[in-house]
Amino acid sequence: MELPHWTDIVKTGRFKELAPYDPDWYYIRAASMARKIYLRQGIGVGGFQKIYGGRKRNGSRPPHFCKSSGAVARNILQQLQAMNIIDVDPKGGRVITSQGRRDLDQVAGRIVVAP
Repeated sequence: MELPHWTDIVKTGRFKELAPYDPDWYYIRAASMARKIYLRQGIGVGGFQKIYGGRKRNGSRPPHFCKSSGAVARNILQQLQAMNIIDVDPKGGRVITSQGRRDLDQVAGRIVVAP
């Protein structure tokens, strides 16, 4: 998986004030999205915007929920699709492929065995 050129300056949502501090945030988000598709099939870009959304602080006004960045979710989904981990569902959203399921099972098995 290759990083886009904008990963060091982009915010993960309009409710955020700063870009992520962790240099590996893109890989962590990609692994999280792959796991969420593994657990629940048919999630699309809009679903991930809701999942990773948060509270927008409006100063003296009350806070409200705000969706996360769609470009980040869309780019990660496109890269996971190019790696043949997920595929487009004809009913909408994305589903995990058999190869993706096998790869995620292998990673999970290595994590459980690790001391």
